[in-house]
Amino acid sequence: MTHYQMKDFVDLFAREQLLVRAAIYDEDAVVSSVTYDSKEAQDGSLFFCKGAAFKEAYLKEAVVRGAVGYVSETEYEAVSGSVIIVSDIRKAMAAAACFFYDHADQKLRLVGITGTKGKSTTAYYFKYIFDEYAASCAKKPCGIVSTIDTYDGKSLQKSSLTTPEALVLHRHFHNAVESGLSDFVMEVSSQALKYDRVTGVHFKAGVFLNISEDHISPMEHTDFEDYFSSKLALFAQSEEAYINTESDYFDRIQSTAQRHAKRVVLFGKHVEADYQVYDIQKTGHEIRFFVRCKKFDAPFSLAMSGLFNVENALAAICVCTEWGIPLSAIQKGLRKARTDGRMETYTNASGDKVAVVDYAHNKLSFEKLFSSMKEEYPGYTLIAVFGCPGNKAYNRRAELGTVAEQYCDRLYLTMDDPAMEKEEEICAQIQSYLVHPQKSHVVYDRGEAIHRAIVEAPANSVILITGKGNEGFQKIGNGRVACKNDAFFVKRAFDPAYEKEPMRQIDEQVPSVRSI
Repeated sequence: MTHYQMKDFVDLFAREQLLVRAAIYDEDAVVSSVTYDSKEAQDGSLFFCKGAAFKEAYLKEAVVRGAVGYVSETEYEAVSGSVIIVSDIRKAMAAAACFFYDHADQKLRLVGITGTKGKSTTAYYFKYIFDEYAASCAKKPCGIVSTIDTYDGKSLQKSSLTTPEALVLHRHFHNAVESGLSDFVMEVSSQALKYDRVTGVHFKAGVFLNISEDHISPMEHTDFEDYFSSKLALFAQSEEAYINTESDYFDRIQSTAQRHAKRVVLFGKHVEADYQVYDIQKTGHEIRFFVRCKKFDAPFSLAMSGLFNVENALAAICVCTEWGIPLSAIQKGLRKARTDGRMETYTNASGDKVAVVDYAHNKLSFEKLFSSMKEEYPGYTLIAVFGCPGNKAYNRRAELGTVAEQYCDRLYLTMDDPAMEKEEEICAQIQSYLVHPQKSHVVYDRGEAIHRAIVEAPANSVILITGKGNEGFQKIGNGRVACKNDAFFVKRAFDPAYEKEPMRQIDEQVPSVRSI
């Protein structure tokens, strides 16, 4: 990697019209890394002072660790050393990331996926297909940045953000290029598009899955228009655009894509789609369907439950076919595809109770999940276990309760990342929107809520446990508290050895978030 000097960053921010002023003690000082995390700072780091919650103590720590200077919108007089003042710290981070990592994104065949629902599952459909093809021709596996995991050729780690900050994201691109990866797929959140995490990134393919109102709060998007327009911004950075014809506001999505992308490809059920899906059926534990396009009319199958996943798979089929991936690799990849915390299905010993763990956490994902389960399990009792996060997406409290009540026979309201709010108040708000609140049970401890939903369910029931997926933490206060994930509690409820033990004793052995 090229090591730049402090003066190079001053020139960069001047070119980008971000530079306010600079006081550099040594213009030739070598910058060996760029970071906004004081724990990562080391000799030669250029440190970025980012975020509304930023504290001067973070900068002081970075300097102690060896930072050669800092970039900020504000000068900290108590901290000595070189400083570059910029007008917009987020745009400065994006510019610095592209520059420092030598535009590594342009050396990858990069897929960016946005939408209100299905980004993670679609990303993993891509990865399974790319990896299947790579194995057949001795290529390296596909890199991925998702809500679940991040793999860049050098490391595989759990993700903390759907789309990381620019300085971290471009490091992943750089690692992928150095490791010999050629294909890379990533989720692109509305927050990433709005707050410059992906500014300057070039996507070979931009995939737009769907849109529905979500993430509306003072901390996220002011209204639906802000949310929608942020999503649409993906096309301005995409060489090719791939659009789901079933999405709401399709005409606006298509016209925006046509203004920016060199090529627009449509997929969906509509007869005018370039890739048309038809004859969707559930056979046993598989979902089977056909896809018709100019190159083939062929069958596909998915091992993952959820009829709505056909649209996600179709997005991957569409792009991979356009890029010359053989049909056999696409079919095999999709048959093998699994995604942690997405449509994980468990049954009890007698087979008359089915539990589904899924990340569904907004109105659109609830509608698709519950309607699909109603169709896949006709005559079954539907039971939902869910909550809503604190301090954001306030509209979910009305929407999730309303949708769940529409489809389900029984609801268990529980904890889901309450942050600075009390889960009691969040659950009470959800319950206040229900037409029939007597159908709901409020159980604050999430593990106990899952346990009760399963053991209290009648025969021939589907228990839908939503919102957390495979996450093993709760966001409480300003931090995260570790806990067992939803699948653990499902397995425990289905295991007779556990069911014989008192619930309190089990909670003492495996502390719940409320007892920590």
